[in-house]
Amino acid sequence: MVYRGTYSVPKWSIVVDRGETGYVSQLLRGASHVAIDSKGRMAIPARYRQQLQDCADGALVATVDPDYCLLIYPQPEWEKVELKLKDLPSMDSRARVLQRLYMGFATDMELDSQGRVLLTPPLREFAKLERRGVLIGQGNKFELWDEDLWKQKQEDWLAMLREDDMSRSQALESLSI
Repeated sequence: MVYRGTYSVPKWSIVVDRGETGYVSQLLRGASHVAIDSKGRMAIPARYRQQLQDCADGALVATVDPDYCLLIYPQPEWEKVELKLKDLPSMDSRARVLQRLYMGFATDMELDSQGRVLLTPPLREFAKLERRGVLIGQGNKFELWDEDLWKQKQEDWLAMLREDDMSRSQALESLSI
């Protein structure tokens, strides 16, 4: 049975798609500044906690991204990505690099009773995360950036848009802002 619907939650919409796999997709959006304590724990902003409980029972997976940030997926969303990664051609060297990075660093995390997750030392080292981070909602996942690197990357991306005039590309013309 396939069930599709939208449920209204105060201040948030959760889009539910229960197909054969039983996965649930939610809309994760916005930017939040977060603190990372000396043990590597980070509190997930309260506005996302219920969504993460509802769709993944608080189970998350973090991995690295080549841009030196972390990607944090609800468990069901990570499983979709993992299946795609496994299906990449094993003789393609670029595909193997992606598999090594994404799957090799994939770390299961669980929301604790206070809404925190533990970021392991290898994950924190890779993303150069120390005390302050920025959690960016990307629809089905979060990106977690070191605060200083996030500021630098924003400036770089804006400069790239100005230089390349990407705002006129065909792929972006359909966006109406």
